[in-house]
Amino acid sequence: MEDDAPLVLFVCVHNAGRSQMAAALMERYAEGHVRVRSAGSTPAEEVHPGVVEAMAEVGIDLSEARPKVLTDEAVQEADVVITMGCGDACPVYPGKRYLDWELPDPGGKPLEEVRPIREEIDRRVRALLAELWTAAC
Repeated sequence: MEDDAPLVLFVCVHNAGRSQMAAALMERYAEGHVRVRSAGSTPAEEVHPGVVEAMAEVGIDLSEARPKVLTDEAVQEADVVITMGCGDACPVYPGKRYLDWELPDPGGKPLEEVRPIREEIDRRVRALLAELWTAAC
């Protein structure tokens, strides 16, 4: 991991679906050039089973992942904060880059409905990573 690598924080309400998928995909594609975290304003007990299954289809194991609580410190440390439906629960600090990705919550959805959410997150993660790499050059 590069010491000066940007830190991207993915935030959703329960940290059990969208933010977990986004963080895992970013970690895969960034190959250590971006630090990645995820958190939730009201974390669930576990990652949604449909999300674990959908990510396993693309070779990412989230079976041991655990939802984490969003802290002010996590937001303060981040260079980019991606919110996904957490509304006003995410603290806002000047000088941070915030993006709000409106995406359906995969919680309780069957695998057939989680897959398109995963694919849209994948597309957005790749686009964000391309922006970060372009800005770093």
